[in-house]
Amino acid sequence: MNTMPIRAALALPLILLASRPAAGEPVLVKMATIAPEGSQYHLILREMAEKWKSASGGAVEVRLYPGSVAGDDVDVIRKMRLGTLNSALLTSVGVAAVDKSVYALEVPMLYRSYEEVDYVLEKMAPKLEAALEAKGFVVLNWVDGGWVRFFTKTPVARPDDLKPLKLFAWAGDPEALEIWKGAGFNPVPLPTTEISTALQTGLVSALPTPPQAAVLLQWYTHAKNMTDVKWALLLGATLVNKATWEKIPAALRPPLKAAAQEAGKRLREEIRQAGERDVQAMQKRGLNVVTIDAKGEALWRAAAESAYGRIREKIIPAEAFDEAQRLVADFRRLKQAAREH
Repeated sequence: MNTMPIRAALALPLILLASRPAAGEPVLVKMATIAPEGSQYHLILREMAEKWKSASGGAVEVRLYPGSVAGDDVDVIRKMRLGTLNSALLTSVGVAAVDKSVYALEVPMLYRSYEEVDYVLEKMAPKLEAALEAKGFVVLNWVDGGWVRFFTKTPVARPDDLKPLKLFAWAGDPEALEIWKGAGFNPVPLPTTEISTALQTGLVSALPTPPQAAVLLQWYTHAKNMTDVKWALLLGATLVNKATWEKIPAALRPPLKAAAQEAGKRLREEIRQAGERDVQAMQKRGLNVVTIDAKGEALWRAAAESAYGRIREKIIPAEAFDEAQRLVADFRRLKQAAREH
């Protein structure tokens, strides 16, 4: 008779008891996200929280703060540094508040498919995660929010159509504002918590955002035109404060991280499947999709590439920018070679 499963079963309660903090109090992980309560993001995070509690035998509890109640991503990172929050599901803006190398995965018009982004992220993730950990944050998973398009109050087909509009830009990033202005655009810096009001009042008349966010937060109801060009993929990650992570007994961290990575995988799959479905749903409710032909796409690509020299170093560390460019080229060569064989 194989006694190993029995021994493992008998040992598990002892492991869980030994893993509990000495004081007997559970480690409380306060996790924030700008995703609204009841959204797929929130529901999957809630399931992950339940798995953490179960897998740790109650030694770790997650308290969720959805719907921007803790502020936007930059606010959340500040609160994580202060210790009033411990963890967050963030967009790249929040991750970049720790280390801007993550923006190498979002170079405008560089990536043409999810495959390309996935390939580059797989290659760059170890270095990105090490840099973030060195600054006090542990990556639990990587997620994305879909391809950024421009949602506007008046139809926009070409970059010149966008330039006179008041374009939402994340507050707190003066280098990015300088680059937008230098390229002839009119950025308006605001926190994400003010987007809806800004669109309603006319303070903002153009918004770069994925369709999934536009429908989830109803932004498209105030910006009823969508330029159908994949400007960049909105990347994100779930981070936890390293000091909090290390309060969790070492034996528990691998199963908790596995549960977080499974949640990240589900989120990516859900978002990627929802993209076109969400566009169609918005069209039924009055969204005008401005289609872009090959000539128009070339204009958008040229507009983006003209700013690469300023983006490199000012927005994205040169080493990360160059590595992303090289990896995209490598991927395309590999794919071309596979087609030829």
